[in-house]
Amino acid sequence: MKALIQRVSAASVRVDNQIVGQIEQGILAYIGLGPEDTLKSAQKMIDKILGYRIFDNDAGKLDKNVQQVAGGLLLVSQFTLMAKTDKGRRPDFGGAMPPAQASELFKQMIDYAKQQHDKVATGEFGANMLVQADNDGPLNFILEIS
Repeated sequence: MKALIQRVSAASVRVDNQIVGQIEQGILAYIGLGPEDTLKSAQKMIDKILGYRIFDNDAGKLDKNVQQVAGGLLLVSQFTLMAKTDKGRRPDFGGAMPPAQASELFKQMIDYAKQQHDKVATGEFGANMLVQADNDGPLNFILEIS
């Protein structure tokens, strides 16, 4: 499992020109699920994202997590994160979890996130999404759970 997280001052997801998820200050997290991922690894990833200290403390150091700043979490399923790109000039998506299985695990991941944090929004699994983000920093991190 991989996540590309971005510290944002605002972010939103549109599907068919309708906003389906949005947050103000917080974390936009693109989630890539692999065939070996489980609910346990999904929960571990959510815990890592929520606890990741990428917000400034009073001294300007990255020392606060999204919960400590009362920020939002916008989760977007992104199978392309699992692409193999080491050979050739075309991505190989064989490292991604099959869509039906990924959809169910992503739903479980969202449910867990909502149990852990009160400001959770999402994109729409499998949809063509327009994601807009005001990347704050910019700060971007790739997190991995095995």
